[in-house]
Amino acid sequence: MIEVLTTDSQKLLHQLNTLLEQESRCQPKVFGLRLIESAHDNGLRMTARLRDFEVKDLLSLTQFFGFDTETFSLAVNLLDRFLSKMKVQPKHLGCVGLSCFYLAVKSIEEERNVPLATDLIRISQYRFTVSDLMRMEKIVLEKVCWKVKATTAFQFLQLYYSLIQENLPFERRNSLNFERLEAQLKACHCRIIFSKAKPSVLALSIIALEVQAQKCIELTEGVECLQKHSKINSRDLTFWQELVCKCLTEYSSNKCSKPNVQKLKWIVSGRTARQLKHSYYRITHLPTIPETVS
Repeated sequence: MIEVLTTDSQKLLHQLNTLLEQESRCQPKVFGLRLIESAHDNGLRMTARLRDFEVKDLLSLTQFFGFDTETFSLAVNLLDRFLSKMKVQPKHLGCVGLSCFYLAVKSIEEERNVPLATDLIRISQYRFTVSDLMRMEKIVLEKVCWKVKATTAFQFLQLYYSLIQENLPFERRNSLNFERLEAQLKACHCRIIFSKAKPSVLALSIIALEVQAQKCIELTEGVECLQKHSKINSRDLTFWQELVCKCLTEYSSNKCSKPNVQKLKWIVSGRTARQLKHSYYRITHLPTIPETVS
């Protein structure tokens, strides 16, 4: 499929090669994530459940402000890098999470869209101060060695999708819905287990699962080509693809708690809403995973 390369494909492949080279840097420590997964919920230790709830809160904030998925993906990366290195008490998790989110926002979003720290804390309904947030932000920066930028699954998802689209016949280019893939990645980020996967593997697993349902030869060949180029073995891809499938099935059920943007809408009603700057007061609906385009 990618044997005959267009100029755009060559540029995309160059970007992909760069990401693949940088992928192992600035990722959470798997051993630290396993410790969190094995921890018992006694109110004193960080657990997978608490981490997942915090990430859902960050997703609510991302959607509330209309921030890019790349911002959310980076915030999750920073949070998991910190949690996999440090023993964080549950009472401090909110401050840690919001600090990671704010670092990601300032790194990715346009300056005019970056909210004031006071507004961010108010909307998040936390009781700590701006000084607390800034102090925690410095601690996070020190523990991630001041390396805020990181290679994320969202970057791979964008590139893989673009490469497949670039090499599809024109009439097949509506086969994959990027908004749907993006929503699926957000759902996976809300489970700590997926932070143990390499970003490239997670991204391709999401696409491969979607392609499997399409039963399109060109799409299947595209995934196989990208898998080979990225040096992802079939066992790893199948393993994570099955976990993604399980996650999305559970996420679509009523039993799974979803990010709650309603409480954010409530907290900014009335007088509080009028205090917020118009430039970033944009309330968005919770994105559902769109239906597959047939």
